[in-house]
Amino acid sequence: MQNERLRAAMAAGGWTHASLAARVDVDPKSVERWVNLGRTPRRQTAMRAAEAIEEDVFALWPKLRQARAARAVSPELVALYNQRADLPVSVFVDLFTQARERIDVLVYAAVFMHEAYPRLNDLLCERAAEGCTVRIAVGDAESINVQQRGTEEKFGHGIESRCRLAIMHYRPLIGTPGIELRTHGTTLYNSIYRADDQMLVNAHVWGTNAYGAPVWHLRRHNDGGMFDGYTESFNAVWATAKPVQKG
Repeated sequence: MQNERLRAAMAAGGWTHASLAARVDVDPKSVERWVNLGRTPRRQTAMRAAEAIEEDVFALWPKLRQARAARAVSPELVALYNQRADLPVSVFVDLFTQARERIDVLVYAAVFMHEAYPRLNDLLCERAAEGCTVRIAVGDAESINVQQRGTEEKFGHGIESRCRLAIMHYRPLIGTPGIELRTHGTTLYNSIYRADDQMLVNAHVWGTNAYGAPVWHLRRHNDGGMFDGYTESFNAVWATAKPVQKG
């Protein structure tokens, strides 16, 4: 089955099998099979090809969007995603919607949530009004650790700008009972999105933007497990974080 989306994108950009193969370092016959036989390349190869022809990787190869079921290494591991980009924002929204007691967010910026779901602040206010404690920790744009992450990910000052943008998104929540916003300057090894006894953990991979790094979905199962370990990590960062003032 031919990949018409890929064929059209290559034609629009003037790409041949040979030129695209040279760009992503594969054999031209591989590109020919992607186009004519509908083959799906390896994820990293697909991402390089999509970037080269300026097309969405999942539009070209929808199979790459599928999550892998987690094998039962731990009873707490619900699902494993190859990268955060595999998760539609509805997964995060549904997680927070189910919360009844606590929502914790630990990130550098994660502005993708507000960009894809503009009602996020409303949702958090609704949860807080129902008794949830909401704690949001965003990266301090002045932190050397945040700035170093931008250098490592070849994102430059962009990550600092996104941290400031995240604060702008969340600032209207300041003063809302049950919601607290802070900034932190820690080295962030994982972004954490917690709702009661469920959690999404976005691992950070050196040199890779967070959207390209794995995510595991955890559900608390027993004392001292993986879930509790990440909860303790969040609490340790929260203790060092500074409250954001209104205005």
